[in-house]
Amino acid sequence: MRTWILHIDMDAFFASVEQMDNPELKGKPVAVGGTSDRSVVSAASYEVRKYGVRSAMSVVKARKLCPEIIMVPGRMGRYKEISQLAMGVLREFSPTVEQASVDEAYLDGTGLERLFGPIDEVGRRIKARMREVTGLTCSVGAAPVRFLAKIASDLDKPDGMYIVRHEEVAEFLRTLPVGKIPGVGAKLLDVLKRLGVRTCGDLLLKPGEYWEERLGKYGSALYDRARGIDPTPVTPHEASKSCSAENTFREDTTDRTLLRKWLLSQSERVGEDLRRHGYKGRTVTLKIKYSDFSQITRSRSLDGRTDNTGVIYETACGLLEQVKLPRSVRLIGVGVSNFEARARQVTLFEEAPARKEATSELDKAVDEVRRKFGGTAVTRMELLDFRKKPTNSED
Repeated sequence: MRTWILHIDMDAFFASVEQMDNPELKGKPVAVGGTSDRSVVSAASYEVRKYGVRSAMSVVKARKLCPEIIMVPGRMGRYKEISQLAMGVLREFSPTVEQASVDEAYLDGTGLERLFGPIDEVGRRIKARMREVTGLTCSVGAAPVRFLAKIASDLDKPDGMYIVRHEEVAEFLRTLPVGKIPGVGAKLLDVLKRLGVRTCGDLLLKPGEYWEERLGKYGSALYDRARGIDPTPVTPHEASKSCSAENTFREDTTDRTLLRKWLLSQSERVGEDLRRHGYKGRTVTLKIKYSDFSQITRSRSLDGRTDNTGVIYETACGLLEQVKLPRSVRLIGVGVSNFEARARQVTLFEEAPARKEATSELDKAVDEVRRKFGGTAVTRMELLDFRKKPTNSED
């Protein structure tokens, strides 16, 4: 039985949902995001992409490229609703579905040919059913391995389908630009260019040991990809790998007191989210974006995993103190990663952390009060005089 993995990618998802819900927007250059000059584009319709507008672009630049652009505020609740419908469609075809993000997923299609016919027909049926249930189009890529399926889904957008058959893998990879391989970023691409590599075929001109010596484990994995090898399976219901919150300010600032208050507010949101889902994380990360859009992250690994708001906040503040702030700050955020989704047991050689556990119980009590009476029912003393000014993004 031949292995097939499919990658399904909803087309311009956020913008397409807005156009579906508001027919007056159909065929028009629509982008989802904030409306102020300091906002960024979260998603762009295909009509506005023709002008060069892309996600993560500043609204100012987007308006210069397309003066007729229509900016629409995002509605994450609505997008999640449609996303759930889309994932439900995929599970009608296979129980082995891994949601990669709100608008894309992998599906293990091995054996589906017995039920639905050739892989081409499987793809067509998925696309038809997706349109029927969600009202939206999707692009489908199919291949023997996961990374090729993802590449394939991007080759015939929008509303397309591209299949890399088993016997076509070697020739497909021979001329494929190495930058198309998922995970090959700008830095690695620069290194590869200096080594004379432009395509996957170029990687095969040297043995695997050559690339492992120069690039370590990445070299070995890259050599495998160039040969069409990717053992990564489709894993249903993969747990979240991190939890974070960030805010973009309307006015840049260097006020460390204000930044610490934002970190406390964000740490509360992150801690509550962790506790709600039953996760604890070992690594706390601080994210700062400066007024010139340059960005830094600083991380610290804790001795044990935590979902404690106070621990998250104190760690983030410690990281902030180590940053010199050479320019004013446009965005600040905090995140927790390196999760453990089970209760932690104190070992024989470890003293029970009574103070931290007590604080965690307080966190849980505050969570319960806020769930019953609203988010402002309980406020930390440090935030009593803190008035959150509207921001362009709050994740």
